[in-house]
Amino acid sequence: MHDERPVTDIDTSSPSVARGYDHWLGGKDNFEVDRTILKAIEEIVPEAQPLARENRYWLIRAARFLSSPLHAGIDQFLDLGCGLPTMQNVHQVAQANNPDAVVVYVDNDPTVAAYGRAVLAENENTHFSINDLRHPDDILSDPVITTNLDFGRPIALIHSGTMHHVSDEHRPREVMQRYVEALAPGSYVAMSHFSWPPDSEKYREMARTIEGTLHEMVASCWWRSNEEVLSFLDGLDVLPPGLVRTVDWWPEGPSLTPRSEITNLIYGAVATKP
Repeated sequence: MHDERPVTDIDTSSPSVARGYDHWLGGKDNFEVDRTILKAIEEIVPEAQPLARENRYWLIRAARFLSSPLHAGIDQFLDLGCGLPTMQNVHQVAQANNPDAVVVYVDNDPTVAAYGRAVLAENENTHFSINDLRHPDDILSDPVITTNLDFGRPIALIHSGTMHHVSDEHRPREVMQRYVEALAPGSYVAMSHFSWPPDSEKYREMARTIEGTLHEMVASCWWRSNEEVLSFLDGLDVLPPGLVRTVDWWPEGPSLTPRSEITNLIYGAVATKP
């Protein structure tokens, strides 16, 4: 079951966060207006691109942990602000561990909606909902969600690089808490977020530069302190190793190449609802 509402026209004259990520991840579903923003960032911070790649790698590892019968063993996933299906996606990871795992993707970007529905059309356990993650009540009452996910059982809620696109004006902590309230005990929340690097003015300046460039061109990116990010997980038990750089969250073996300094700007955590 997919959201059957018509997709609004794709605006190729204005930049899209989802299409920008797509370009940095090596995808082809983006336009010159999207690439222009990234070029502007790369001119100032040449090593910025790994931000998107390392976040995606973290998402894949988190989805593997959440769906593995040897670990969390979750078979229901709600992926908010999922973005374009550029690299390996949550449903591919989860259904490799459990073919019956159900995944519902949510995004309000017209490009994501159009491509997402097309890609997922033949997967009966994967669904798409056109909604804005800043409005949890709309999502939690959407028939695509309520028909395919059983909120009386544990669910994995995924916020991969989403909450830093929610301004303080939209009360991100309250948004997250509304989702958490809806989850059954034993559910999990996986979240990554741009975070101010502790005790490093060099990295803070790097973050301010990227944030400023994005605000000038898209107005959709806010760095927060680790304390602020952790506050989104209030009431949950954060699993080891805690809120850490995404590259340090259960890496798949030792790093064979030096880590880019940019990896100090994005942190991730997985937590469970007691």
